[in-house]
Amino acid sequence: MVYLEIVSRLESIVEDLKSLPPDKLEMAADFIQRLKPISLEERETILAGIFGSLSHEDADAMQKAIEEGCERIDERGW
Repeated sequence: MVYLEIVSRLESIVEDLKSLPPDKLEMAADFIQRLKPISLEERETILAGIFGSLSHEDADAMQKAIEEGCERIDERGW
């Protein structure tokens, strides 16, 4: 019984996807990819690919911006 419910839901989703325009279908595919769990190996590969891609100057500028703009509490902002 549960299997039939899952298959029925999956079929419904597939039919919904078929009716989407190409740009919305691309958005749906990106979202689905983000939902899928990735392995530790995949994470390490992703991190290795971007490690060191930020220059020291850019890293310093980012750290300064965080310190100046993100570590303050605006009591009137709540």
